[in-house]
Amino acid sequence: MKIKLCVGQDRFDEIRSILKEKGIEVDDTAELVLSEVNNFIKSLTVRDKKTNEKLVLFVEDIICIESYGDNVEIQTNDSLYQCNERLYQIANSLDPQAFLRISKSVIISTSKIKQIKPTLSSKFILTLINGKKVDVTRSYYHIFKDYFQI
Repeated sequence: MKIKLCVGQDRFDEIRSILKEKGIEVDDTAELVLSEVNNFIKSLTVRDKKTNEKLVLFVEDIICIESYGDNVEIQTNDSLYQCNERLYQIANSLDPQAFLRISKSVIISTSKIKQIKPTLSSKFILTLINGKKVDVTRSYYHIFKDYFQI
């Protein structure tokens, strides 16, 4: 059995050795995740969309994360990356003070919003710092308003 381990660095080696004794392998590509409560990730393992090169992407560089079916794309100022994790898994491992889900398929970095434009149909259109426009859907409208106290 393989597990992805999302715990603080201070406990990582201890927990990994306990799991190894039990015959459980720790692997970043595993679909089963063991995580600590309120231990938010600092980086993600991703693939560069152009070169297909695997690399570590720091969370503070992320502008938005979008899912298209089974594909999850992560956008930074410089590039576009793909991630093997599901959007809900990423959402659960990100700091809710820094990231906000604005639709069923989009998570944004709250510090990377350039403009918030309300519409007549209980929606917002956001312009991010890289110029990308994304919609806050009606289902997430009140969550967004409460977060930003609008």
